[in-house]
Amino acid sequence: MANVILYTTNVCPWCHKAKEFFDENGIKYSEKNVQQNKEYQAELLEKSGQLGVPVITVGEEVVIGFNKERLKKMLGV
Repeated sequence: MANVILYTTNVCPWCHKAKEFFDENGIKYSEKNVQQNKEYQAELLEKSGQLGVPVITVGEEVVIGFNKERLKKMLGV
């Protein structure tokens, strides 16, 4: 399965929904909190062109926002 990274902040409700989705479907992911780590902010800006969260990367593909249906297709769940 492709490497999944979730860019988050502490108070993002859609980030929490994304984490629940991954957990419910047994998807392993890495969480990068851009509020706590400035390096993650720069990485997020480079990958997505913006600083809004959630941003989810699946391999080389970037999903801006929590798009459940798109993620289901990408991850085969």
